[in-house]
Amino acid sequence: MRGKALRPALVLFDIDGTLLCRAGPHHRQALVEAVRAITGLETTTDGIPLQGMLDPDIFRAMLTRAGSSQRKIEGWMPLLVKRAQWLYSRMCPEDLRDRVCPGVVNLLQTLKQRQAGRALVTGNLSRIAWKKMERAHLRRYFQFGSFAEYGKTRGELVRKAIAQAKRLGLYRNHGLVTLIGDHANDVQAARENQIRVVAVATGVMPLDELARLRPDLALADLTALDVDFLFH
Repeated sequence: MRGKALRPALVLFDIDGTLLCRAGPHHRQALVEAVRAITGLETTTDGIPLQGMLDPDIFRAMLTRAGSSQRKIEGWMPLLVKRAQWLYSRMCPEDLRDRVCPGVVNLLQTLKQRQAGRALVTGNLSRIAWKKMERAHLRRYFQFGSFAEYGKTRGELVRKAIAQAKRLGLYRNHGLVTLIGDHANDVQAARENQIRVVAVATGVMPLDELARLRPDLALADLTALDVDFLFH
């Protein structure tokens, strides 16, 4: 091959339930307080299936339940997104290293050593996602991310992450792409993009439920992952 060698594999990671386990209520609180600050409405995330959702869709669910029209919600959305990210940066615990899921650090270190492409694909807004990674001491392992404000569905976020990897020279068309996540929405997003998916039971879905979705691998946690799978 002429020029700079491209990466042999690209690995995409969800955050909540995949990289971090039970990172605390601060993210939810930032969304609730952003709604209060921008709209004056009292809302809650209670009863909303947050796992696997994009942050803007959580806002929509909260405000719809509060009786807001879709026109108002979309008009508020840019301010809500900005406010929530600012609030989370103030609320986030100083140290999230104790919330890192089993096997994550060793896997990321190995992928970095092998020069695999490494990116986030998450329903978190970008500044919230990077703040979590910073406080968990995982930021240095990721080259870029595809975040909630980048698209309307998780499948679209995966598609944009692959396109960005190509632009950065981290992926070639015949290379392997794997999404690692903990939710049915991650499995669906991988299928939409015809890439492989590893499902880990470190989130809200138990291992047997994940296995029934027929991912390429279903694991109790990332300590059980043979890293060679991501390259072959």
